[in-house]
Amino acid sequence: MYFRVDNEQVVPVDKNTFLEERNVVAVFNHKQWKEEKKLQNKYQLTQSIENVHFCKVERHIGYLFGTCYVPIPKEHMSHKEFVFYIIEGKIIFIDDSNTIVDEINRIAQEKIRRKYSLERLLYDVLINLIENDLLFLELIEQEISKIEEYVLKGTLDNFNTKMLEIKKMIAKLYRYYSQMTDLGEEILDNEEEFFEKEGYATFRVFTDRASRLQNETQTLREYAMQVQDVYQSEIGIRQNNVMKVLTIVTTIFLPLTLIVGWYGMNFVYMPEISWRFGYPMVILISALIVIGSLLLFKKKKYW
Repeated sequence: MYFRVDNEQVVPVDKNTFLEERNVVAVFNHKQWKEEKKLQNKYQLTQSIENVHFCKVERHIGYLFGTCYVPIPKEHMSHKEFVFYIIEGKIIFIDDSNTIVDEINRIAQEKIRRKYSLERLLYDVLINLIENDLLFLELIEQEISKIEEYVLKGTLDNFNTKMLEIKKMIAKLYRYYSQMTDLGEEILDNEEEFFEKEGYATFRVFTDRASRLQNETQTLREYAMQVQDVYQSEIGIRQNNVMKVLTIVTTIFLPLTLIVGWYGMNFVYMPEISWRFGYPMVILISALIVIGSLLLFKKKKYW
């Protein structure tokens, strides 16, 4: 499909118009692009467009080549990926997901600002990829906050599994926004002057927004690490409580162990052995020791 960006509208055009005029956009899928040998040879567009897994912009003689890959599905949609060429007065998109066509149709149906340009269209396409991502990051933050609350209450199961999934998602987002920031800065550099100064300045807004999302993602990463530290602290506190109980029990029965060892020696001249009340007396002494130890520990607030 071919489009021309007029002053206040985006309209479909034919292939000849795309080849002959400026401020035009072409959208192909991978199969269609492989058949466009004439167009590829004319501008020497020879980059591989397969296996797109990151966002970048490369400089070449006479054009810029870019790839975009959105790794995190929003609203349970599959990931998006496309490539594009920026030539003087033209942009070529190769996209199998209909992301670009849907975006251009949306732009065409809305009221377009005056002096709408090719640069502004590319900006709108890119900014739409990160438009609602701040809300998505807020949902991740709320999920981490819930996990932290459950950790403090001691009611969370499978903490490591849940936190690992969140950390993996945050890591993907951080790389994605870092790449989008670099992409915006590369376009903003405009060394080959593919864009007019009035138009390409909008990419400063895109770059700043991607950079802020990158910073927000870094904050989420640090928050997740803090929650993990809280979890480790809670595990340590529980282990300390168990050890405290074991220590108290050991301390209470240590005197009884001494008594058992003392009277277990079985010397011949031990008057308690033949004493009629020796056995009840040992029971009484043992009971007094246990009760006294319990009262002492309670007074010292050891529990």
